[in-house]
Amino acid sequence: MSLPRTAVAAAAASAALLLLLLAAPQAAADGKPGRQGKHGRADGTGGRLFLSVSGGQNTWIRGVQLSCPDADGHHPHAAEACTTLDRAKGDPGRVTGAEHRCTRQYDPVTATAEGEWNGRPVVWHKTFPNACALDGATGPVFRF
Repeated sequence: MSLPRTAVAAAAASAALLLLLLAAPQAAADGKPGRQGKHGRADGTGGRLFLSVSGGQNTWIRGVQLSCPDADGHHPHAAEACTTLDRAKGDPGRVTGAEHRCTRQYDPVTATAEGEWNGRPVVWHKTFPNACALDGATGPVFRF
């Protein structure tokens, strides 16, 4: 049984982005050019996460890197996402979003967070029944 081309492409894109994310801290540790200090490695607070959301059967995927506490990167709600993750000690599973009413339409989305927070590795994923349920559960963290 073979995987659909879209699933293979989505997995490859996600893997490539993850490799880039994981290479950046190593380059900084090796003394090569790169940012260090504000991303939680020097002072023990915050972290850097690659966040992604994918549609059912990997029909689409989008992702963004979030660096805290300086909230740089391409996350449109970086400051709020950093604050939310800080309250949850970097664990997306402990985030308490603003629950709101959603339809019961089943159009699953999977949220993934990989990286480090306060020097500890973070690997988290969860599938939600639809994008509204994801937003209600995770607030600004996966709002991109």
